[in-house]
Amino acid sequence: MSYLGIDLGTSVAKLALFTPEGDLIATADRPVPLRHPGPGQVEQDPEAVIVAVRELIAQVLADQPGPELVAITGQGDGCWLLDADGRPIRPAISWLDGRAAGTLRTWAADGVADAVYRVAGNALFPGAQAPILRWLDDDEPAVLDAARTAAYCKDMLFQRMTGLRATDASDASLPFGDGRGGYSAEVLRLCKLEHRASLLAPVVSPLPIGTVHSGFGLLDGTPVVAGPFDMPACTVGGGLRRLGDGLLTIGTTLACQVLVDRIDAAGEPAGMHLAIGAADRWVRVMAAMVGTASLDWLLSMLGLRHEQLDGMLAATTPGANGVRVLPYLAPSGERAPFVDPAARGQFAGISLGTTREDLVRALCEGLGYAARQCLDAAGLSGRLVVCGGGTASRSWLRTMASVLGRPLELARSPEVGARGAVLSALQATGQRPDLAAWTAPELVVDPDPAATQIYAEGYRDYLRRQETARLRW
Repeated sequence: MSYLGIDLGTSVAKLALFTPEGDLIATADRPVPLRHPGPGQVEQDPEAVIVAVRELIAQVLADQPGPELVAITGQGDGCWLLDADGRPIRPAISWLDGRAAGTLRTWAADGVADAVYRVAGNALFPGAQAPILRWLDDDEPAVLDAARTAAYCKDMLFQRMTGLRATDASDASLPFGDGRGGYSAEVLRLCKLEHRASLLAPVVSPLPIGTVHSGFGLLDGTPVVAGPFDMPACTVGGGLRRLGDGLLTIGTTLACQVLVDRIDAAGEPAGMHLAIGAADRWVRVMAAMVGTASLDWLLSMLGLRHEQLDGMLAATTPGANGVRVLPYLAPSGERAPFVDPAARGQFAGISLGTTREDLVRALCEGLGYAARQCLDAAGLSGRLVVCGGGTASRSWLRTMASVLGRPLELARSPEVGARGAVLSALQATGQRPDLAAWTAPELVVDPDPAATQIYAEGYRDYLRRQETARLRW
């Protein structure tokens, strides 16, 4: 007996096959390219995602019997326009896309963005579906007229596998959520998208459940469960169970999440409150746009490989010899713990004595400060679990622990999102998996006390420089 988890990441599709006890049987991944058709524009071919999933299923199940259950998770936000048969109308617009930045600026100026946040507890950013749909309604209305569904990535695959048009409460939370797992007519009205409400897929609780049709190399009739999307799926796979527990995903973005018991829509609009199908539980998310993509960029600029990261960090000391970084390198700006499409990065304190190692460490420290600010804003008070591609570097993990001033529990790996999707699917279908066994951490990384003191002052300096920079963006 086995369970198959599918995780449709931003640039990589990943599959993992698990035993009923949560042990990994097999895993595989395939890149799914992003396209850049214009300045600030990021798109993806839905059919390339489908092809990747089919190839991965064949690879993972080459020497295995068919799974008893399939669970799907994947990237959130963006817009995957589908026709009545679940086929793409146009290339998907990624959550990384910035073409709707002008729409968002208008909404920020006239109070729409703030009003939406007060209703749903979710801040808008250019890659969220509301500004994307508004942009499409203005610039490509015929495309929207031809579409049946403005879907999310995992729901696109679910429909192709099962024929069912549906979404779950987590994806429905963004950006049209009503705070209870459904859609808000008020948010649609504020965004002037009431006439496009029919594009939103029905919300199914606890999760959409269907069965496999032919064409995916699985036995017809195999149960398929959609959702939650990748961020809340990782909280399940990481073992968060108590209020105040947090998860830091060091991936393309820094996804900082904390379990909370209420929606707090006061203060500066930023971040998200994701419904997870429970009346008294939400995931408070501060998902910064910065992350390993920033480090990828710097390593590439310096002609370095990822395998060299540990050595680079070992070759310099905490504080990076005075080099300081504001790591806002995403073309669409920043979305947490503040929203500013104009946010841009900054390297300071550079001299002729600055080394490549100093630059790398400074960026890693800057990403740590960004994570700390997001986790503070999200209300972290309990244990902190960490996952994502950035955890491959133990030196960076130790740096992160020291910047954050707390132990980091490394989530059981690999494929934490796929693991969380499977656990969620098992519970949605009435089964009771051993959550403690499935999510036991692999190790605990403690902070370095001396470095923690240095980083406490570094964090205060980071906040001061951020405040000054925001006046100039």
